[in-house]
Amino acid sequence: MLTHHKKHHGWPLTLCSALLCSSLAQADDKGAIESLTGFNINETAPLKDLGINVGGWATAGIAGNPDDPESRTNGPVTFNNRANEFNAHQLYGFIEKAVNEEGGKWDLGFRADIVYGIDAFYTTQANFDDNLISDGSSRLYKLAFPQAYATVFAPIGNGITTKIGHFYTIIGNEVVTAPDNFFFSHAYTMQYGEPFTHTGILSSYPVNKNISITGGVVSGWDSFFQEPANFLGGVTYTTDNERTSVAFSLITGDVNKDDEHNRTMYSIVLNHDITDSLHYTLQHDMGIEEKSLGADSGKWYGINQYLTYDINEQLGAGMRLEWFRDEDGFRVNGNSDHYLAATVGLNYSPMSWLTLRPEVRYDHSTENAAYNDGFSNDQVLISADAIVHF
Repeated sequence: MLTHHKKHHGWPLTLCSALLCSSLAQADDKGAIESLTGFNINETAPLKDLGINVGGWATAGIAGNPDDPESRTNGPVTFNNRANEFNAHQLYGFIEKAVNEEGGKWDLGFRADIVYGIDAFYTTQANFDDNLISDGSSRLYKLAFPQAYATVFAPIGNGITTKIGHFYTIIGNEVVTAPDNFFFSHAYTMQYGEPFTHTGILSSYPVNKNISITGGVVSGWDSFFQEPANFLGGVTYTTDNERTSVAFSLITGDVNKDDEHNRTMYSIVLNHDITDSLHYTLQHDMGIEEKSLGADSGKWYGINQYLTYDINEQLGAGMRLEWFRDEDGFRVNGNSDHYLAATVGLNYSPMSWLTLRPEVRYDHSTENAAYNDGFSNDQVLISADAIVHF
């Protein structure tokens, strides 16, 4: 059921852990439209002749919070941060033309993504799509274009693939696209410690069958040319048997054109197949931002561990353990704190186009009452969502 795949759509940077599975693992399976009608738009002559692929999914779910906070929020837990409410999280579509990296000649491609729902808030980019649609609340339903880029393949050496435009980050392990994560909820590291998107240029080069390097220049974090140029890059090593991979990624550069100061963060992700069915992921992130005119310096870091097990072709079980340290109260809610979280869940795919993700999550803050509207240091969430692939 769960297999290794490259983390970011069409981008040969890192191998996904088993938990980044659903849409990619089912890439060759029929979506709901084809299953119910027999029609596959990607097999029609115009798209097939042009090498264009379209797809998408819809996901909706609920995060049950026994504390029933008056604010209707789950504190610093985000994406599924609305307590005891059913929400449409992602109505997601994409169109792409992948470049041919095996043809030995220059090739051009592209990709564009669109998402509407409660999750779109986290993918918007300042001065780009942050004010397209809103229902009046800055944390509810929005429309976003998280990716819009051209791809160029240059047959130089082993081949250089370059993205130019607006794209998802290469930093970290978890991603915005719901089907590519094992769990419904997200780690603090992903939400508070890493960027979501960039605008700029980024190239990837396979040094050999084991090592791939990436480097480019982007406009900071989640900013459409509103931040100074930053370096974004990384290196990935994969063993010959492809059972183990290690990815190191880094972004560094100044923040705020009117008050320039450096921000640097890195992420290390280790993926290992213990057996064909049992998969382990270890992630470590660390970030530092210098003192500015408006704020003191800040440091944040953490460790995540994931263990997933493929019970059979339709069912998988997983566990995530996280420690995230916001040392200076710089990233989460203004208070220095340790955030601990333990999540257990299932992925059940009764049909190729449907994935159900129930989970139970326990959160604890060691120094401040971060949950239940500031009345508790602990929180339990009983959550579930459903993903329908088109």
